[in-house]
Order: sequence, then structure tokens, then C-alpha cells
Amino acid sequence: MVEEKENENWVDDQTAEDWLSRAQELVPVALNKAREIKGFPGRWKMITSKLEQIPSRLSDLSCHPFFSKNTLCKEQLQAITKTLNEAIELADMCIQEKYEGKLRMQSDLDSLSGKLDLNLRDCGLLIKTGVLGEATMPSMSPSSSSSGSDQTGHTNIRELLARLQIGHLEAKHKALDTLVEIMKEDEKNVLSVLGRSNISALVQLLTATSPRIREKTVAVICSLAESGSCESWLVSEGVLPPLIRLVESGSLVGKEKATISLQRLSMSPETARAIVGHGGVRPLIEMCKAGDSVSQAAAACTLKNISAVPEVRQTLAEEGIVKVMISLLDSGLLLGSKEYSAECLQNLTASNEALRRSVVSEGGIRSLLGYLDGPLPQESAMGALRNLVGSVSVEVLESIGFLTRLVHVLKSGSVGAQQAAASAICKVCSSAEVKKMVAEAGCLPLLIKMLEAKTNGAREVAAQALSSLMTLPHNCREVKKDDKSVPNFVQLLDSNPQNTAKKYAVTCLLSLSSSKKCKKLMVSYGAIGYLKKLSEMDVPGAKKLLERLEKGSLRSLFSRK
Repeated sequence: MVEEKENENWVDDQTAEDWLSRAQELVPVALNKAREIKGFPGRWKMITSKLEQIPSRLSDLSCHPFFSKNTLCKEQLQAITKTLNEAIELADMCIQEKYEGKLRMQSDLDSLSGKLDLNLRDCGLLIKTGVLGEATMPSMSPSSSSSGSDQTGHTNIRELLARLQIGHLEAKHKALDTLVEIMKEDEKNVLSVLGRSNISALVQLLTATSPRIREKTVAVICSLAESGSCESWLVSEGVLPPLIRLVESGSLVGKEKATISLQRLSMSPETARAIVGHGGVRPLIEMCKAGDSVSQAAAACTLKNISAVPEVRQTLAEEGIVKVMISLLDSGLLLGSKEYSAECLQNLTASNEALRRSVVSEGGIRSLLGYLDGPLPQESAMGALRNLVGSVSVEVLESIGFLTRLVHVLKSGSVGAQQAAASAICKVCSSAEVKKMVAEAGCLPLLIKMLEAKTNGAREVAAQALSSLMTLPHNCREVKKDDKSVPNFVQLLDSNPQNTAKKYAVTCLLSLSSSKKCKKLMVSYGAIGYLKKLSEMDVPGAKKLLERLEKGSLRSLFSRK
């Protein structure tokens, strides 16, 4: 015990120059012995060729101006010295033919060859990473990055990142532990010095044999993905396949972090396609079925992002996504999961009739309507329903309470949901009977109020829906009774090119112009001035409506005289 302690103290006392000198002394000894050996010729020939490369690597390190002040450099020289001692020991055993067995020696020689590879590689990385460019602290602790100057913090983080690439797995594991802690406190500094080679090293650790290392690595990867600063590097360095494998078979924490990473990365259409290409859809669908609440929501969001890419929608359908998304709508663990599933169904049904029929046959319309019953209906569910209304009969829609939900959305929904509801009315109003049903449900006054919406898209679709509904005389009379109808329509006669509702407003006002009261209101709100500009722009119906209003104005003028 005393001898071991003295030996440890001797090791700690040695400088980088001492270790360099020791390694330089051992290289010729190891080479001379290796060249004497008759047995295992193939293995020793390979070992000898690697030993011959060590002097040049030692020279590269020793020529660096910060060679003697860098902790990593000293550690690397220690590792090389240890490997050279092992080579000399094995060479002596082979020369004297004093070893336990041929297979055991072959295994030891293969292990030595691997260590030499690692030493040579790590020496090259020390130069390549640039970490030798600064003197480093003798030890690295989570607090050291935030103490002292920013430059010191950057230096220590660079050394830490270099440790992820250099040395044996356990050393990388320790570096990873420290990096996880630093990321919690000082993520900005880590990101500022992160390089592509560090990303590559992290991605490689995702496939480490140790589950603990994989779990900690994916936690760092997740932070990097969420930072939004290095997604392209992560993807180009091959992060997707190991992330997908972790979603399939990682620990609970590993699955969660891997899924959240894919959620963030899938926002890019190119990456979304790549996730599909690497077989990521099936594990994500399974996560939606059986994952915990956070993982389930992240998986649903990832699939939603992927479904935004039209050319992969059929692949998603073949993997059974429709049934899974409908199930999430009915019983998702988090409200976010339900919202993502509704958005996914909206994307899937946007342009594919076969997928629309699939959603209908799986009971998707009822589930979407049920989701709309909440206090603030969202655009996604109403948008999906808008895509589906043409695939079922009006009788079916009426029987499952579609019109009642339309009124609820127009009253209480988000602006986007209201816009989607008005758009659905435009699609469903194919007959006089349906137009009457929509009006009787109470949609007319809500659409008239929607003409005051802040967004041009909402105003346009509301005006379009009203122009369709008002072709039915009964509906037109109901609109006349609403005090806001004429002033709201007139406001939409603005000739501004961004106002795309003006053509529908002209149509609606033409329908109302048979009423003297409505014509007087139109004139009083300035419709004639607007219509003169619209007539010059050849907006359909503008000239006809202008003539009616001007004719009425002249009659009124003469009657007063």
C-alpha cells in the first residue's frame, strides 16, 4: 500500500516534459524488441508499424507552444507511456515464449494494437481540435466555467469538449457528466465554442454500449437541438438513426429526450423526409400509443411536422397513422397531444381524397367534433373538418351535430378556427336546403360580425360564405335585418389590393340593393366613392351596383326638390 501510494505521488509530480522524455526513451526499446519476435508475425508487423508512427506524433505535440501547460497533453503522454510499457512487456513474453496460451496472447496483442490506434488518433485530435492553443486548468468542475473571465470559461469548455473525443470510454463518460452540469448553468457559453467535431463525437456516443452514456448524451443532444443553433450539423453528422433507435429501445429518459430531439429537428422538411427514410415513423407511432405524457406529445408533434410534407403522407397512412391520431384525439394524455393530432389530421386530409375517406371511415369526424366542444376551439380541428365535409353527406353531418359545432366555433373559436368554419360553410352550401339549414342554425349574424375581423383572410372567407348563403331569398332577408350588415359590407369595398374580400362584398350588396333602405345606407356609408374606383378596376358587379345607387340618389334628389 505504501509503495502504491509513493508510485501515485511520483506520477502526479511528473511534468509534461518528464512524460515526453520517458515516452521517447521507451519507443526505441519497444521497437527493437518487437522486431526480434518470431511468433505472431502478422500481429507484430502491424504493432511495429504503429510504434514507428509515435515519434512523429510526439514531435507534433512537443513543438506546440502550450505543450507543457496543457492538462490534456500531459494525460495523453501518460497514456502513450503506459501503452509503450505494455508493448515492451508483451514483447518480452513473446521473445521468451512465456505466456499462458496462444489465444490469450493473440487477444492481448489485438488489445495492444487497438490502444496504439487510440493513442495515435488522440494525438492527432489534440492538434486538430485546437485545444492546445490555450493553457488549461488542472481539473474541470461545473462551477469553473462560470467563474473568472469568459475567456477562462471558454478555454475550459473547449478542453471538456475535446475530452469527448479523446481517451477511453470512461474518461469520455466523466467529461459527459461535467458537460451535462455545465449545460444546465451556462448553455450559451457551450454553444459559443461548439464545433462540428464536437457534434460528431457526441453523435458517436449515442451508440455507446453503456446505457448511462447514451442517456446522458441524448440529454445534451436534446439541449443542442432545442437551442436551434446546430440542427444542420446534428443531421449531417448522422444523429437521426441513433435517435430513432433510442425511441425504439432506449430507457424512459432516453426515449423522451430522443423524441423531443426529433420533434425539434423535424421542423425542417428535409429532415422530416430523412426521418421517414430512416424508418422513424413506426417507433414514433408506437410512442403515441404507449409513451408517457411528455413523450407521447413530442411524438405526436414530430408526426405532425412530418405530415406537413405532402410526398410522405401515404407512407404515414400505410404505417397506421390515421387510427393512432384519432385515438389521441379521444384519449390523449395531454391537451398538446390532442392539438398535434388534430393538426396532423388537417395536414393528411389537405389534398388526398383517399386519406380523407380513411379518416371518415375510422370515425375521425366524430372525434374532431368532440375535440371542438372545448371552451376555445382551435383551427386545426376545424381545418380538418373543412377538408372532410365534401366526403360525407349533409344528412350525416347534420345527424352528428356538425352545424351546432359550426355555431360554437364562430362564437368562441380562435380567429383561425372561425376562418376555417366559414370556409367549411362555403364548401358545404351546395344546395338551397343546406343554405337554409346553415342560416337556421344561427350562422348569419356571426358571419356578419366576422366581417370586422382584423385579418384579411377571415374577412374574405366570411364575405364569401355570406355571398353564397344570400343567394337564398330567405337568407337575404335575414341579412337585411342585421344593422351591421350594410356598414360592414361597405367597409370591404376598399380598393386596396390587399383587400381580397371586395368582390364578395359587391355581390352581397347587390343582393341587398333591391331594398330602398339598404341603398340609402350604402350611400350614407360612402359606397359610391368606393364603387367608382372598383368600376375602374373592373371588379365584377361594381359598375352595376354603382348605377343602382346613383340612380337612387338622383331620384331622391329630385323628390326633395
